Amino acid sequence: MDLKSLTHYIQLIEEKLMSWLDTTVQHLPNFVVALLIVLVFSLLSRVMSKTLRSVLHKTLESRQIADLLAAIFKIIVMTIGIFVALDFVGLSGTVKSLLAGAGIVGLAIGFAFQDMTENLIAGIAMGVRKPFQIGDVIEADGVFGTVKTINLRNTLVENFYGQLDIVPNKVLFRNTLRNYSTTGERIVEVPVGISYADDIQKASEVLVEAINGLEFIAKKDETAVYAESFGDSSINLLVWAWIDYPGHVGFMQARHELVVTINNTLSDNDILIPFPIRTLDFGIKGGEKLDAMLSNRQAQKDQNQ
Repeated sequence: MDLKSLTHYIQLIEEKLMSWLDTTVQHLPNFVVALLIVLVFSLLSRVMSKTLRSVLHKTLESRQIADLLAAIFKIIVMTIGIFVALDFVGLSGTVKSLLAGAGIVGLAIGFAFQDMTENLIAGIAMGVRKPFQIGDVIEADGVFGTVKTINLRNTLVENFYGQLDIVPNKVLFRNTLRNYSTTGERIVEVPVGISYADDIQKASEVLVEAINGLEFIAKKDETAVYAESFGDSSINLLVWAWIDYPGHVGFMQARHELVVTINNTLSDNDILIPFPIRTLDFGIKGGEKLDAMLSNRQAQKDQNQ
């Protein structure tokens, strides 16, 4: 390479560098303004995120959900600031590319972690709707117990055998959920049978009076005894009584007290709770009475002898 060619290449490099320098100087005010925009949005996101977090901590039961929502809001505000700054310096094409890339990445992550994402969204939705709170007694999809912890992905429920059930939030969100603590009251139902020879109305009156004498019974004017059906050996009754739930007397203890009271009350009033009974009637249409049957068999034996 001769000296003339080398000088030409150096001149081209100098011209390119000067062109870049001129462009940088021309866009320097835009860069400064873009930097200020990012700083303003950064400060704004922090202030708004703290405010939102404090509000959510008072509104939502789970602090994790509140912190997550505040963090997501902060990221959104910061992203908007960055996109505005890039567009201000003339990089609108870069903004579109970033948005398209973010959409593709988000779609891929959604498919890869579909189960985790569904539980997360369900946890956030339940945190906002609050179908139950910590300490509530709930039942859903075979899970029955007291809510101990509400996380972003799952809920910890302590069943009545003392074990912890880790329930994915999507299970509680999708299925029918029964909250026993919402109204603060609950019916205890006890089935009992009385003999066909006893008076149903008398049994109902003595049972209602005895049950209403128990201290833990709520809504005593709604304590009731209903005749349900005709059983093989008894007339089947349903005893309904309201209790405070949760209350100072648990459900199992309340039902135990009701069973004891029903048994003692019926016994004191000579009302029988029958055992299974089978009656053999040989005199029904087309049949033969038992005494006649035995007499005929005895007569046949005497003839054979």
